[in-house]
Amino acid sequence: MQDSDARAQIETSLNVSRETIAALDDYTALLKKWNPAINLVAKSTISQIWTRHFLDSAQIWQIVKPTSGRWVDFGAGGGFPGLVIAILAKELAPSLLVTLVESDIRKATFLRQVSLSLALATEVLSSRAEVLKNLEADYISARAMATLPKLLELVEQHGNSGVISLFPKGKSFESELTQAEKSWTFDVQKTQSLTDPDGVILKIEGVRRV
Repeated sequence: MQDSDARAQIETSLNVSRETIAALDDYTALLKKWNPAINLVAKSTISQIWTRHFLDSAQIWQIVKPTSGRWVDFGAGGGFPGLVIAILAKELAPSLLVTLVESDIRKATFLRQVSLSLALATEVLSSRAEVLKNLEADYISARAMATLPKLLELVEQHGNSGVISLFPKGKSFESELTQAEKSWTFDVQKTQSLTDPDGVILKIEGVRRV
C-alpha cells in the first residue's frame, strides 16, 4: 500500500476533518525532525509513515471507537498507537484522555512536545509501567512492547473491571495466545491487520488468572 492510499483510507474510513489530517502532517514533521537524534522509528519506515505507523495505529481505533474514558498506551515510544489515538480523539472523542507510558526520558520528552504542539488531551508518564500505581484504564494498548503473557500482567495491574485491551501482533500471535492461556483466561477477538498480511489485532476482555 502506498502512503497516499493509507492517508486516504484514514480520512474516509474514519470520516475525519482536514484539521485532523493536518495534525497528522504536523506530527510527521516533528517525527522527522527528532528521529535522527532519538531513533523514534526505524529509518527504513520514515518514507512510509502513513502506512507503517499512522494507518497501523488508526486501525486499532476502528475496532473499539471509544467515546470517553481513559486510554493507556504502554511503551509509547514514538507515539504509536498512542499519539495517533490522541489526535483522532481530539475530533472524534474529546472526552477521552490518553495516557502515554514511556520509560525512555528522551522519547517521553518528544511525546510531550508533540502533545503540546498539537494541543492534545494526553498525559505522559516517564516511568516503567510495572512501578506505577493502578491507572484504572478503560482501554489499554501496546505495540511491539512485550509478549502477551507480560502484557496481561499489565492489564491486571492497570485495567478497570471492564477494560478492553488492543494488541497488534505478528505471525507468532497463535503461540503467544497458547502461552498466555497457561496462566490466564480471557475473551479474544482477532482482526486481520490492514498493514501486516501475517498480523492481527487482538481485542482482549475479561482477563482473569487461572
